[in-house]
Amino acid sequence: MGVGVSNWRLAQAVSKVGQLGVVSGTALDSLFVRRLADGDVGGHMKRGMDAFPFQSMARRIWDEYFIPGGKSSDEPYPTTPMHQMRHSRKMVELCMVSNFVEVYLAREGHDNPVGINFLEKVQLPHLPSIYGAMLAGVGYVLMGAGIPLHIPGVLDALAAQRPAEYKLSVTGATPEMDTMMRFDPAEYAEGEVPQLRRPRFLAIVSSNTLATTMLRRANGRVDGLVIETPIAGGHNAPPRGKLQLNETGEPVYGVRDEVNIAELRELGVPFWMAGGYGSPDKVAEALADGAAGVQVGTAFAFARESGLKNDVRRAVLSDVRGGGGKVYTDPLASPTGFPFKVVQLQGSNSDPQVYAARKRVCDLGYLRDPYVMPSGSVGYRCSAEPEDNYLNKGGAMEDTIGRKCLCNALLANIGHAQVRKDASVEPVLLTAGDELKTLGQFLPLGRVSYGVADVVKHLLSKTVSDDQESESILSTAALKELFSPRQFKTS
Repeated sequence: MGVGVSNWRLAQAVSKVGQLGVVSGTALDSLFVRRLADGDVGGHMKRGMDAFPFQSMARRIWDEYFIPGGKSSDEPYPTTPMHQMRHSRKMVELCMVSNFVEVYLAREGHDNPVGINFLEKVQLPHLPSIYGAMLAGVGYVLMGAGIPLHIPGVLDALAAQRPAEYKLSVTGATPEMDTMMRFDPAEYAEGEVPQLRRPRFLAIVSSNTLATTMLRRANGRVDGLVIETPIAGGHNAPPRGKLQLNETGEPVYGVRDEVNIAELRELGVPFWMAGGYGSPDKVAEALADGAAGVQVGTAFAFARESGLKNDVRRAVLSDVRGGGGKVYTDPLASPTGFPFKVVQLQGSNSDPQVYAARKRVCDLGYLRDPYVMPSGSVGYRCSAEPEDNYLNKGGAMEDTIGRKCLCNALLANIGHAQVRKDASVEPVLLTAGDELKTLGQFLPLGRVSYGVADVVKHLLSKTVSDDQESESILSTAALKELFSPRQFKTS
């Protein structure tokens, strides 16, 4: 869904109706700072911070970033230092607190589990972010966009309040280089350290090979798998083999990219199907094939409870009602090099004119690529940053073509667009799965919006009888078994 779309409100709403709500953990520190700069509308951030176990840490962040009444609309948001392999204490604390607050708020008002989703590719904030979520009692950690072999071990260490390590992927690194990131909870504790439980870990993979790799080579327990097809929103795995593009310039996926569900069943762990499973028929199909359920993203992304700006949500749903809802799988947009699903929306950064008018800037840096500089130290570059900067860091000009700043665009999608010195405002860039055009199934005649409960009721309509339906959606007692066969998740 992108940054802050699956926010605490959406995850809370999904979990309240008996499914697994999952918050997005990407760029939560920046989103948190911008919420405070907007005056903490509704007081929700303060309520979460008041529950944080280390109150001196919470107060430091509040005092630095909270703006009473909110900043004016023509003022820029405050910036924070970009993440590096060796974090400042301030950035570690910001990751801890922001992830805690998001999970804490998502867990309010119900007893069902809540999960958090991270991108393996965005490695730099992993350790303090995961710890902050665990302090809030997160029940599941999900991770894709890479091969997260070492996350199970991180969860084991942090649950025991031991130091955790995560090896940073650095382009050009030699075997003798120390590229290990380290986090010791004891260095940040203020007073008594709370007891933690290990969340369940679900690896998001796109093939049988990756599924098997995760179960055989991970440095700890993998509790389940999310099997994501190429029609899912956000980043997609590249096609296997030589890249081929169709007549519109989109990657071509073939038989080698299909998963063998019979082989998945033999792996012995629960699995959820994702990408193209947001309909009653596909939910029923997944369960019949032996899946524990499905992961749903696009349908929830455009529900009223999601973090998308209201005008953006209305514009997309209006397009869908009119027979539109086009999604383009862009092989160039993401600085990661992974294909990225882009909603074609007038006035957004999917418009070539809007893209050409935007001045390149890299001031958030979540998708930067760490690399070894000539000096031997670690530097950071992004193919969506100003071209001259990228070339001076040893990057290739051809890698900058078509690249878009996803970090700034995704924050703009949720109403926190940065304002530049020239008074320009960061444009939005939406992502969604290919199922975008099917959202009309949640919009009965005459309605222009829908909510989480509408999605859940519709998706379960072919898997339970009329007598069971209400209980399956609303009862919490029936869903204490975390691997309920009727469970599905927000992505």
